[in-house]
Amino acid sequence: MATLNEASSGKAVKGRTKKTAPRVDLTAMVDLMFLLTTFFMLTTSLSNLNAADVAKPDHCEACSMDYPASRTMTVLLGKDHQAVEYMGTAQDAKMNMTAVKDIQKAINANQAKVARANHNNASKYMLVIIKPTATSRFQDYVDLIDEMKIAGIKSYTIDDENILPEEISFLKTNKL
Repeated sequence: MATLNEASSGKAVKGRTKKTAPRVDLTAMVDLMFLLTTFFMLTTSLSNLNAADVAKPDHCEACSMDYPASRTMTVLLGKDHQAVEYMGTAQDAKMNMTAVKDIQKAINANQAKVARANHNNASKYMLVIIKPTATSRFQDYVDLIDEMKIAGIKSYTIDDENILPEEISFLKTNKL
């Protein structure tokens, strides 16, 4: 590994002998450090990014998507970290304001209602429509997508283009 090199002089001097400082050769240590660094760089893996999969359908003029109103929840994102949620259609729905951080309670309650109404039929799960508005924040949108994953919502969609007049009037009256 490391060697200690001392220079020897050929002449003996009377009295005190002059000692030279030892010189340490660290070439082997540097080689070992590079080998270990290379080993750890090649064997460790960097953390992978965890991105949420969001797929929006292509825009279609002649298409219409009818959701079963009895098991559809709509969430409108407003300003100041507020959201509006309701079940069913906007015409006859009771719209509720809630904070985005508390939306999990509403999701769980509505999910339980849908399960009870459909006798816990696994094929009749709750659908969620997320409608971000122009005044909503991106962080609220990301938090809501995370809540969908946490609650185990099997089917949710993002609809930022079709905000209904009833929804707009409710947002305006509540200054969202």
